[in-house]
Amino acid sequence: MDEVADRIEHTVLGPTTTWDDVTETLDTALRHGMRACIPPCYVERATEYAPTVSLVTVIGFPHGQHRTEMKCVEAEQAWQDGADEIDLVANSGYLKAGDDEQYTQDITEVVAAVPIPVKVIVESPLLTDEELRRASSAVAEADADFLKTATGFSDGGATVSDVQIMSEYLPVKASGGIGSWAFAKELFDAGAERIGASSGDTIVSEYHNQ
Repeated sequence: MDEVADRIEHTVLGPTTTWDDVTETLDTALRHGMRACIPPCYVERATEYAPTVSLVTVIGFPHGQHRTEMKCVEAEQAWQDGADEIDLVANSGYLKAGDDEQYTQDITEVVAAVPIPVKVIVESPLLTDEELRRASSAVAEADADFLKTATGFSDGGATVSDVQIMSEYLPVKASGGIGSWAFAKELFDAGAERIGASSGDTIVSEYHNQ
């Protein structure tokens, strides 16, 4: 197994993503030995199309402002459809308002709803260091499996400094603006365990060609 490729989640999550886009992503993931992160509406078909690819999907995407009950339903359906892992968007509004209890509870209920790993997207580019630490602590308290930096649909993406902070609390998936092996390596060195990127094939190819 290619250890670097296995730590890359090749991603397609744009608002106009088609089934053809998903199959192209799955084919690329298969070719390079990567995981794949795709929209929830395609998970069931994807498990049939590429049963050996480890599938990740998103819940509460992209802003995390769904009701908790709906996030739980989404998560349960994704698991039943065959998702191996879930990337859940936290509600940053709760955190910004100082309602850390509700922020944590929202995550806790989704984590409890499914028996598969849950990675929580905290949108680190939108947070101060103090808020990022509060968010990371809350995600750990909610018994989630990973922290994830960003959706890629708000301001900014993964940074070395954010990954360093987050990795003090849980394993980290760095995502948002990662288009090269050089930057991916910086994030791995900073403590990231996974990389989420639409350029996963580029990252793996550059790693092998260095």
